[in-house]
Amino acid sequence: MKHSFLLIGQSNAAGRGFLQEAAPLENSDEKLKMMRNGRWQKMFRPINPDRSFSGSCLAESFARAYVNANPETEACIIPCADGGTKLNQWMPGEILFENAVNCAKLAMRTSRLVGVLWHQGEGDSTEELHGDYAERFAVMMNALRKELGIPDLPVVVGGLGDFLADYERSEQIGRYYPYVNAQLEKLGREYPHCRFVSAKGLGANPDNLHFSAAALEEFGVRYFEEFSKMELPNNATEQEPMEDSVRTKLEEL
Repeated sequence: MKHSFLLIGQSNAAGRGFLQEAAPLENSDEKLKMMRNGRWQKMFRPINPDRSFSGSCLAESFARAYVNANPETEACIIPCADGGTKLNQWMPGEILFENAVNCAKLAMRTSRLVGVLWHQGEGDSTEELHGDYAERFAVMMNALRKELGIPDLPVVVGGLGDFLADYERSEQIGRYYPYVNAQLEKLGREYPHCRFVSAKGLGANPDNLHFSAAALEEFGVRYFEEFSKMELPNNATEQEPMEDSVRTKLEEL
């Protein structure tokens, strides 16, 4: 049984953990999968190759924790995160939104879509954008759920790292990220079928913008702990994987 998760947001969702610092990817049972060209492959790094310097990401340890708790399943990641993006670029009608919808629908043909992993907000930590982050997120997520036909699709949102206070390339990020963080936390309390994951105590790469490999490993476990407190969506029905159906019919010929 394949349970899939849509990974969306900006660079800290895509993952910038240095590969040489990441713990080995535990996947000897081959129950961790990722989407490539609409098909499931055994998970390898980088899962979300949005840039040439993509690294380890939080979805790796999330998927392993999910399988450990649900040994009858395969945890399948749909990687659609894109570094440097703002929330407005994820709104309905925008390319990133449409790509995420299309990839999720492909995944739903061969898996049960059970959740969304979201990490974004650094790009909206500005004077102009921080104020209505929660409202815009709700518009985006409502539209995503409607497009996928799953009104109770769970979403887990991650907090921003406090190391952003020391990010030297932008004074605005250091000043406004706490306001975005507060709205992410509010979403976890008030937005339906949503949980917030704290980033307290998690470390950064030397750039003070991206979580380190070790931090991302811990962050993914925290994401799972919050996800596990939610119910799976009611209308995400089990389906026989297309590949298995075709294979069975061929064997019968």
